[in-house]
Amino acid sequence: MDKYIFLFGGGSPFTNKFAKKFVELSKGGTIAILFLDGGEPIIPRYTDLLEENHHHNFSYIPLPSTPVEQAIEQINQSKGIIICGGDSIRYAENIVDTPISEAVRGAYLMGKPIAGFSAGALISPEVCVISARDSGRREYYKRAGLGLLRDTMLAVHFTQWNEEAHLRKITSDIPTTYNYGIDENTGLYFKNDSLQEIEGGGVYSINKRSLIQID
Repeated sequence: MDKYIFLFGGGSPFTNKFAKKFVELSKGGTIAILFLDGGEPIIPRYTDLLEENHHHNFSYIPLPSTPVEQAIEQINQSKGIIICGGDSIRYAENIVDTPISEAVRGAYLMGKPIAGFSAGALISPEVCVISARDSGRREYYKRAGLGLLRDTMLAVHFTQWNEEAHLRKITSDIPTTYNYGIDENTGLYFKNDSLQEIEGGGVYSINKRSLIQID
């Protein structure tokens, strides 16, 4: 079964081409949207471009107010999943650290497309690293992620938050084969763990201690 994941360096919206692709992969079924309580007013920013591509079937899962069993049922019934942006630590605590994570991983392995925005992107790999600016801590915060992507490190809001030093630090401390610094309004599309396409602004990587831009 092919696996699909879209990772965005900022919050909403989708990029144009990836919105169309996500709708196609969702096959007209329900798209489940995971977000933190209080995030309801910004949900249209995630769905507008999908609706422009004629998709109007969504299932909303605010956390932690949605019971875990109900969230899992909604995920299981969905044909695609969006994990929104916001407080990265709270997203990790309410998704990765609960049985919801197993449902998301199961959906991914079944070929349902996943889209992660900012916090949603950060929690997607095996190792989730949250920058000091994002976490409000003195140093970056390392913890377990969802494990949807292996051997990959991410930094989001890359240019906007001036996160080059952060990406250099984490790639030095936690070596991986792949690392990406993703700008806002920019998405990466992976199929079967392999980067297929980039849309939007800049994507960067530390390679042999040099920062390079990926085309």
